[in-house]
Amino acid sequence: MTQTHSTRWTGGALLALLVLIGTSFWWMRQASGAAAHAFQPDNPTVLALGKRVYQAQCASCHGAQLQGQVNWRERGPDGLLPAPPHDASGHTWHHPDEQLFAIVKYGIPRVINKPEYRTLMPAYEGVLSDEEIVAVLSWIKSHWAPEIRERHDAINAQAQQR
Repeated sequence: MTQTHSTRWTGGALLALLVLIGTSFWWMRQASGAAAHAFQPDNPTVLALGKRVYQAQCASCHGAQLQGQVNWRERGPDGLLPAPPHDASGHTWHHPDEQLFAIVKYGIPRVINKPEYRTLMPAYEGVLSDEEIVAVLSWIKSHWAPEIRERHDAINAQAQQR
């Protein structure tokens, strides 16, 4: 076997091994039911990014302290709901990670399959990366009390069983 032929064979074998390993990790993640966009409320790097994104994109409506807008459960004169809080008093934690991710990325009308639904909440597809969306949602979750985080984890577990 010539050196060139041997080098090609070794390179090809290495590439095949990398593809096999990558496919195995993907399959194991799918088989384990792990959410593709699982929040990381204990990862300092993710939280630093999430804080920046929240301040730049979310705080003007949802409040610097996650408090939301006044009377957030009542439609205003325009027929639209004010921005809800993202703290324990709101309903954010009642939804699994994947649903929250989809709401932020695609917008509520698309997620609920009602294009006519009117909301002030924009879709962030093309504005924020998936990484930034996960980071901001992780930052929000990091502010929830331990018992709320546990309840949210249970909601995620239940959603993954479906």
